Amino acid sequence: MQTLATKDYIVFFFYFLLIVSYGLWIYRKKKKEQASSKDYFLAEGSLTWWAIGASLIASNISAEQFIGMSGSGFKMGLAIASYEWMAAATLIIVAVFFMPVYLKNKISTMPQYLNKRYNGNVAMIMAVFWLLLYVFVNLTSILYLGALAISSISGLDITVCMVFLAFFAVMITLGGMKVIGYTDVIQVFFLILGGLVTTYLALDLVAKEFGSSGVINGFKLMTTHANDHFHMIFEKTNPNYMDLPGLSVLIGGMLIINLNYWGCNQYITQRALGADLKTARSGILFAAFLKLLMPVIVVLPGIAAFVLYQNGHFQTEMLQDGTLNPDRAYPILLNLLPVGLKGLSFAALTAAIVASLAGKANSIATIFTLDVYKTKLNVDADEKKLVNIGKKAIIVAMLIAVVVAPFLGIDKKGGFQYIQEYTGFVSPGVFAMFILGFFWKKTTSNAALFATIGGFMLSLVFKFMPLFVDLSFLNPMGFSVPNANGVYEIPFIDRMGFVFLISVAGMAIISLYETRKGLQTHGLEVDKSMFKMSAGFTVGMLIVLSVIAAFYTIFW
Repeated sequence: MQTLATKDYIVFFFYFLLIVSYGLWIYRKKKKEQASSKDYFLAEGSLTWWAIGASLIASNISAEQFIGMSGSGFKMGLAIASYEWMAAATLIIVAVFFMPVYLKNKISTMPQYLNKRYNGNVAMIMAVFWLLLYVFVNLTSILYLGALAISSISGLDITVCMVFLAFFAVMITLGGMKVIGYTDVIQVFFLILGGLVTTYLALDLVAKEFGSSGVINGFKLMTTHANDHFHMIFEKTNPNYMDLPGLSVLIGGMLIINLNYWGCNQYITQRALGADLKTARSGILFAAFLKLLMPVIVVLPGIAAFVLYQNGHFQTEMLQDGTLNPDRAYPILLNLLPVGLKGLSFAALTAAIVASLAGKANSIATIFTLDVYKTKLNVDADEKKLVNIGKKAIIVAMLIAVVVAPFLGIDKKGGFQYIQEYTGFVSPGVFAMFILGFFWKKTTSNAALFATIGGFMLSLVFKFMPLFVDLSFLNPMGFSVPNANGVYEIPFIDRMGFVFLISVAGMAIISLYETRKGLQTHGLEVDKSMFKMSAGFTVGMLIVLSVIAAFYTIFW
């Protein structure tokens, strides 16, 4: 059983004390200014661009990235970085096209957008869906996987770790979005610093393994001894093609995944919805720059562990129940860190988990309070009542997650796969509903319902189609590959692309039919001037996109 040394606990305690003290200071400083529920949930006008950008990353990066993406780095290599680098490109799209629409139309929550653009029924259906998804899929998986990771490093009981993480996150979340946003700046500092320390150790270990030293030599040796792990675009013959199907990571379903996550997700957009457009765009651009760095922290250690494993190291440690488990790569590397530095990396992992929990809990409270309680349960509730209801919702959601998480089999599915399995069934339809609602005024409410419900049904059809239909005819185009049993399946990312296109086509047909029958729609306020960019943002955008293009060119 692995344990932390006294010095590690001192480093970790310093981090804990710093976060709590800073959070209390921000809460007391801003308490007098906090006059409304929007101020509590959205920190309206209070977050700076750097706080927004840091909070976006802190909320996004959690145990499934540190553990799961390092494990994927071990298994398939740098290609898994597409999720991070394509996210950076997606953030640019969200900043340029999505945020102006939200802010111009004074949107505070995603259900509010649906209510304003479509009707109350669509908004309420999605509000309830998002609450169930956030509590029973996202919150539980972040909490359980985080506790599992911390338990494997510290030796503490997993239940104790879950309770500690939940308590820590609730302390931050109860202070509102201002406290979350500004404490996330410190969380990201620890996350990046601790992550870079682990990457440095991993690359240096590779260098020493081959009689050299230093991270530069370590990286060069990795590209030599694991050359197959440094290709971003997979051929159909690659055993990992089902997870990352070739060009679809650039122009297919990967865009749907990212645009839905970064542009139509309360959990993410909430950070920027309380700011003006210039601040929101600057914050999102800052997050895009940070995203470029993430693979260095969450993917390279996994590839380093693979090289060391190939050379005879970690032969026992990488096994779970007698079989190789790539997700063990990152915890193994953490346990090799010197005393003190291990505490720093442990703090980094905890920071990632707690920040994600806090952000998710705040989003749950926001949707429940503003879109369910205020709309249906108590329309006359005053601002103080709404804030109190939000705080109670945070505590209840976290208690539910602590109780049910151990029974969902999250560790058996794998965290990243667990989240994608459930959110991926609805993401294409939801994104189709959002994007047509933005930019096509003829889109009707029934078309939106078709995308939501029909998109889900289509996802199920594509998922189970291989049981009844031979899909080998799609193989020459790269849209189906045989599994271990020789049955041709459509890769998950391609399935999402197909469902999105069919959902858009269905929405167009329904909308055109209904509008020709005289149905009136209420589009949002959108004009070309909204999308103008400042010179500074344009320069930053071009740098981000150029770096991404360079990465894909070098590691194609």
